[in-house]
Amino acid sequence: MTRIKRGYIARRRRTKIRLFASSFRAAHSRLTRTITQQKIRALVSAHRDRDRKKRDFRRLWITRINAVIRERRVSYSYSRLIHDLYKRQLLLNRKILAQIAILNRNCLYMISNEIIKEVDWKESNRII
Repeated sequence: MTRIKRGYIARRRRTKIRLFASSFRAAHSRLTRTITQQKIRALVSAHRDRDRKKRDFRRLWITRINAVIRERRVSYSYSRLIHDLYKRQLLLNRKILAQIAILNRNCLYMISNEIIKEVDWKESNRII
């Protein structure tokens, strides 16, 4: 019986996997079975952290807005600001509000003061 040499397909597949794991350390970049396990783990982490990144940025924006709002007015908070924005139907998302808070604080103070004036004025007219 003549000897049959294995094809190149399996080697090509392993080479492709090794290229993915070339930046990994130690056996994670050298041994085929370990490389496949680490590749699966890396892709799972990447998928999970794409959602986590959105969550983390939203938390950061909320923290920045709250810090700037509380700096000027002690009695005013982030939750009141957002509630009053919705009452007045101003559609500014948290990312834009955070950028305004960092780059131009006076603008954010003006927005919050206008909202306070209008909301207070409407509430005072309802009572009477």
